[in-house]
Amino acid sequence: MKRVNVKAILADADLRRKLMVSTIQATQAREGIETTAEQADRAYYVVTEGEMSAFFNLEPYRGGKLTEGDKRHEMFVRSLDALGRVRFDVPRRDFATIDGAPLAYKQLSLVFALFRENPTLGEHFASVQGGMNSTESERFIRYRWEVMSGMRKWMSFSKGGAFSRFYADLDLVMDWTDSGSDYKDVVKEKYGSASRFVKSEAYYGKPGITWTEMTSKGLNARRLPEGVIFNCKGPCAFPRAEEDADYLLAVLNSSLAQMLMNCLTSRSYGSTYVARLPVPDASRDIKSSLKSMAIEIFNAKERWDIGNEVAGTFQLPWALRRDLLCDEELFGKKLDRLATIEQGEQTHIRSIYAKLDDEVYRIYGITDSARKLIEGVLGERPPEVLWPQMEGKTAEQKRMEHVWRLLSYAVKRVLEADDDGIVPFNAVNGEPRLVERVRHELAELFPDRDASQVEVEIVNELNQTVKGYRRCASLDAWLDNAFFEYHCGLYKNRPIFWHIASAQGTARFAFGALIHYHRFDRNRLAKLRATYLRDAIEEFRREASLADKAGATADRLEWQAKLEEAQALDVKLQAIQEGRHEGAEGGDRDLRILTPWKTSEERPNGWDPDLDDGVKVNIEPLQKAGVLRVAKVV
Repeated sequence: MKRVNVKAILADADLRRKLMVSTIQATQAREGIETTAEQADRAYYVVTEGEMSAFFNLEPYRGGKLTEGDKRHEMFVRSLDALGRVRFDVPRRDFATIDGAPLAYKQLSLVFALFRENPTLGEHFASVQGGMNSTESERFIRYRWEVMSGMRKWMSFSKGGAFSRFYADLDLVMDWTDSGSDYKDVVKEKYGSASRFVKSEAYYGKPGITWTEMTSKGLNARRLPEGVIFNCKGPCAFPRAEEDADYLLAVLNSSLAQMLMNCLTSRSYGSTYVARLPVPDASRDIKSSLKSMAIEIFNAKERWDIGNEVAGTFQLPWALRRDLLCDEELFGKKLDRLATIEQGEQTHIRSIYAKLDDEVYRIYGITDSARKLIEGVLGERPPEVLWPQMEGKTAEQKRMEHVWRLLSYAVKRVLEADDDGIVPFNAVNGEPRLVERVRHELAELFPDRDASQVEVEIVNELNQTVKGYRRCASLDAWLDNAFFEYHCGLYKNRPIFWHIASAQGTARFAFGALIHYHRFDRNRLAKLRATYLRDAIEEFRREASLADKAGATADRLEWQAKLEEAQALDVKLQAIQEGRHEGAEGGDRDLRILTPWKTSEERPNGWDPDLDDGVKVNIEPLQKAGVLRVAKVV
């Protein structure tokens, strides 16, 4: 006797319709009425679904210069009797699913049953919240590296950000001292109410899932760690069951979830829309499988990001990763190896993502034919990218980026280890030049290699022509003309190492120094002038005098020009130190620190920066005075 698989029969999502259609035919037959399967099927929809709406996708048949003539009328007539690529029948009742959303009949016709058969994210799985409607960003929000722990409490701040699934570093912080009392007072005074801006406060600091509200690339969810304030541009879902977090992360990032979201919205993924996403309550094993995939992709991206100097998890630049590279390898070989590793990891996470997609289609009960139609509607989706900062860049650009990141880290080590945070390019005040200190750091970083040979290998890379990177024939040239501009870009125009120089651009400068912004207070500026710059001025004066006595006119003129350039720099630094101002407040000749939210009495008298006010405010006097190597920083 053949055994019947009852479970398989009951699992058929179309079972109800099949039973009803056969019943209608049998009932009509008993009355002597012959009924076709198509007629019974239509009767089923009339009884169970209510009125139907038919839509016709005739756009592909309008014709054009490179195709046949307009065939829309022909395709319309052909489609009257049959569903297919042109005609889409949607039950009227299913439009309640997309009430208030853009009309998406084609998408809805493919997936409408999923909205009926599954609970929504907001009902069953998570509390979906819109975040803070922030204002006064200039006053209360900073990049993480701008501020230091002190009197103020700075909390990580999530504000949507660039497209990134599963993982993204949080580089912003918000002043939330005394639970944001200052912020609340300001918005209440200016706008009449703090509650209009401070929304979902009970969820601040809790772990969850966040995504970018406005994006043309689609829904991209990633983990939200503990201790974060979230903005309305980065709504969040807070799972009711902690063990569901990574399962939901997997589902939200799937291609099918994107299709479902397209039925609800076009490019605005606000909390209200995402809360309506249908999510199947899968078995524990399926949840565990999807959870593992999401974790694996997250871990791969997070591991790679520890080589990113501005990431919160930064440890070492990629070229120094001993878990990836061999110490004894030639530098060029290291770069080759890094390219191979990155490509391998990227291929790996794309493979996992494809498996994740397969599993999500399966748990929603999507057939292969329906999946093909869905993916045709979706089109090509953004792939998983291991190194998002270099997305779309060539292999040569990525290779050069590794070189520049290594040198940037060497400079960072020099500045952070220096006693006063002032490192001169010139040999003054009894201190070695910047380039010599960087060479020393490179020797420390490559202990198993000859330091001179390592520098030769690095310079060979710097001397290549690569789009977007200044070609440099020596380490000196890179430090003089490339580092500060690159540092400003890497630190998103909020640099913490400032290159003060007597000439801007790429012209040779008589005097230059890198200073650590976090330590460049009133006393450090005074020391820069009175010790480092004064030493250089005395040297230039002495050399000019010796050249004059020797009758070396050309040398005397060169040293005299350096002397005058350094003296001109000293005059500018003195003006900054004193906070001189002429003309209109905030004009080009106003060299005070003009913190916008402080009264004139609260602002410093001369150079006395408050780090909590941020780089943008504090660097402005130096920009106006023209003492930075790069004229425009912020």
